[in-house]
Amino acid sequence: MTGSLKLIIPPEEIHIIVSRLAKDIRAEYGAKNPVFVSVMKGALVFTADLIRAVKVPLEVDFVQMSSYGKSTMPAKEPVMTMDASLDLADRHIIVVEAMIDRGVTISALVRYLAQKGPASIRVCTLLLRNRRSFTSLPEIDFVGTHVSDGFVVGYGLDYKERYRHLPGLYMLDAAQ
Repeated sequence: MTGSLKLIIPPEEIHIIVSRLAKDIRAEYGAKNPVFVSVMKGALVFTADLIRAVKVPLEVDFVQMSSYGKSTMPAKEPVMTMDASLDLADRHIIVVEAMIDRGVTISALVRYLAQKGPASIRVCTLLLRNRRSFTSLPEIDFVGTHVSDGFVVGYGLDYKERYRHLPGLYMLDAAQ
């Protein structure tokens, strides 16, 4: 499958956004040794760039929640397919997500992580969908930028496991 892609955020702009988010996180977490919990697979590239830019002691862990699988339509309830491996009790957690769309996945994940007894949970997302209503959306503490409706790919985000390698963010033609 080849699709029509429209560049919406070039790599240079992503770098500026990541640097701003890192500065904000560094200001709040300088000596707290936070745990960045990256939501796989889409947030992998964003997480790698973000943790290098934060420049404070931190730890990284990963979770995987399946909302789409190989489908183009999201499931009603996400499924945890990989849990964090670190002990998160009494730790400051920063959940790192590439894009928050409907809010269902991040809401379920924050509720789940809260059961592990962390000192705090904050959410950082590169992209937040422009929506008037979300499904019980938790507070999003660090937002890179907003994005309109459409299927976003690149910079770790995919369409059926394709396009993750692209350095910028693109809107995939809906005709695909």
